[in-house]
Amino acid sequence: MVAVGVTQVRVLLVDDEPLIRAGLRMILHGSGGIAVVGEAADGLDAAARVAGVDPDVVLMDVRMPRCDGVEATRIIRALPHPPNVVMLTAFDTDDFLLRALDHGASGFLLKHTPPAELVAGVQQAAAGTMAFSPSVLQRLVAHATRAPQPSASNPLEGLSARETAIARLVAEGLTNAEIAGRLFLSLPTIKTHLARIFDKLGVSSRVQLALAVHGHRP
Repeated sequence: MVAVGVTQVRVLLVDDEPLIRAGLRMILHGSGGIAVVGEAADGLDAAARVAGVDPDVVLMDVRMPRCDGVEATRIIRALPHPPNVVMLTAFDTDDFLLRALDHGASGFLLKHTPPAELVAGVQQAAAGTMAFSPSVLQRLVAHATRAPQPSASNPLEGLSARETAIARLVAEGLTNAEIAGRLFLSLPTIKTHLARIFDKLGVSSRVQLALAVHGHRP
């Protein structure tokens, strides 16, 4: 483990290929604002390592032996005070994407993502915003657009006007601090509203909240 300053983002790398982990470590350490605090070779190892290294973000491969990244994400996101999880893969199929998001993943980056975008994605996830490679985001929006709605009701109708405004700003990718500034509210107030929104809508991540908002906009 490396010494970590208070401003650094702590990252756990999860990939079954040592060379991939080495490359990722080099890219992230080179950014200056990120510290790789641990590595794991499969999903089960990743879930066990989270408690020991206390990462802010888990950069998770999808296809691994014993326990794949999607299942590992489900396990990790069920932990008390879980880190955000960003999926990293060579594939951008809807199946992987939707299952990972359903289990609480905070983003989805392709392995051929340029280094600067990879660093930005990790930093975005640490800040609580969504991190997607452009092609993955296009797939997600397209799926949300064509997905059949179970009813004509709007799931946001149970939210207050303030909660609806916050939900829409989350869907635009704003951080809690940015939302607080936009609405002239304190950061603790935003966090309290978000906890209520998550509970009312039955979602567990900002991505799932964004999907709910985008799926029911006029």
